Amino acid sequence: MALHPQVKRVLDMMASRETPPLEEMTLQQARQSFLDMCRQMNLSEEVAHVEDRHIPGYQDDIAIRIYKPEGSGIHPALVYFHGGGWVLGNLDSHDALCRSLVNRADCVVVSVDYSLAPEHKFPVAVEDAYLATRWISEHADELGIDPNRIAVGGDSAGGNLATVVCHLSRVRQSPSVCYQLLIYPSTGFYLTESFEKYSEGYFLTQSTMTWFRECYFNHEDELKSPLAAPVLLSESELAEMPPALIMTAEYDPLRDGGKDYADKLNKAGVDVRYVCYPGMIHGFMSMCAAIDDGKKAIDDAARELKTRFQQPASS
Repeated sequence: MALHPQVKRVLDMMASRETPPLEEMTLQQARQSFLDMCRQMNLSEEVAHVEDRHIPGYQDDIAIRIYKPEGSGIHPALVYFHGGGWVLGNLDSHDALCRSLVNRADCVVVSVDYSLAPEHKFPVAVEDAYLATRWISEHADELGIDPNRIAVGGDSAGGNLATVVCHLSRVRQSPSVCYQLLIYPSTGFYLTESFEKYSEGYFLTQSTMTWFRECYFNHEDELKSPLAAPVLLSESELAEMPPALIMTAEYDPLRDGGKDYADKLNKAGVDVRYVCYPGMIHGFMSMCAAIDDGKKAIDDAARELKTRFQQPASS
């Protein structure tokens, strides 16, 4: 379909500000600009309980934010990794999204502030994400979490980390991950039709993605690692992955990569649901203040999570 009118208004508003692209700013400016945009474009809501903590990471301690829903007792949990090209984003940039998921999915959400590039190159973010998930599983009783109902999720670079954590959890035989929620994930670094059509003029641009890669990776060969590009996992490795919901946007350069990954999971026998939101752009779920379909997509994701969490742990 055509670009949604609400999305066009957002893009026109961004263009009218005439701010330089992220890759032309200093690192501090880019991070602040991304955070400001996330705060301005989101709708925050109250949750029953929020707590910030620090836990051991791969090289340094990392921050986590624990959101709990109403009610006592044990809850399922979603470990969430924010987007931002492995360079931008933090607990605050995705605070509103996590709050919405807590209330709608009736689960604990633990947001992970993994180490960012370029200060921390690949695979530090991967190892931080894995270690955080394992720590949460090992401290499930303390956190009021059912260790048999822990899902992982994330958007963009965070979706990349989430599915890589699923792979590592199988290779390293812990922790147990029951589900993966991948929101317009980065799954590989190859040319696709959507990349050619939508990498200019639709928020996420080719030059920004190049900057992200240059910040995150030590050298080009790392782009061929399945820990960077999970679409490169073998069929037998993919067959061991947990069920997944993969959400993409029509006008997103990452769209076809998400679809390819969904197809490969499906071919490997994984229970996967793929959905592409027409007329939307990359990041639309974090633009709920201006884009109604962002709210709808969050509702869809939460409903899928809640349904999955209500199923027997062995499914």
